[in-house]
Amino acid sequence: MKRIFSESTTGFLVSIFLYTTLFYLNDWLTSHLTFGLGVSWIYLPAGLRLFLTLIFGLPGALGIAMASFFISYLGPFPHELTTCVGVGLISGFAPYLATIFVLSNLKISPNLSNLSLPKLAICTLIYAALSAGLHQWWFAVRSLDEAGSFNHFLVMLIGDVIGTIVLVGLIKMGLDLLKPSKLA
Repeated sequence: MKRIFSESTTGFLVSIFLYTTLFYLNDWLTSHLTFGLGVSWIYLPAGLRLFLTLIFGLPGALGIAMASFFISYLGPFPHELTTCVGVGLISGFAPYLATIFVLSNLKISPNLSNLSLPKLAICTLIYAALSAGLHQWWFAVRSLDEAGSFNHFLVMLIGDVIGTIVLVGLIKMGLDLLKPSKLA
C-alpha cells in the first residue's frame, strides 16, 4: 500500500493546523495581555513553534511559516505581502535556527531522547531572543506601529519564554494524566 503523505508532508500539515489553532486560542485567552502589534505578555504558540521544529525540523518550520503568513495577512497586520511574508519566515525559521544551534552545540540527539530541562531552558532562551530580535527588527524595517523598540523586544521575549513554560507545563501535566496509575 502506497503512503499518501510522506513524513515531511505530515509534519508540514500538522504544523499548520496546530500552530493556527493554538494561535487563535491564545488570542482568545490572552487578548487583554497584548502589548502592541504582534507582541503579547503570554504567547503560548512560542512553545509550540519550538516543539514543532524540534520534532519535525524543516517541514515544521515551513508549516509554521505558512500558517503565520496567513494569520498575519488575514489579521491585524497591514495587508502588505512583503510584511506578512517576512513575519511568516521569521516565525517559522527563528525556532528552526535555534533548534539547529542547540542540537549541534548542546549535543541533543535527533530523537530528543537526552533533552533535559536545562537543555530545554537554554533552547527556549535562545529561541525567544532570536525570535523577538528578528521580529522587532522586521517590524522596525517595515515601520509598523511603535515596533522595533527595546520595550517591544523585551515584552516579546518575556511573552515567548512564559508562553513556552506554560505550554511545556500543560504538556507535562497532560502526559502525567495519561500515565497509568501505579496503585492499580
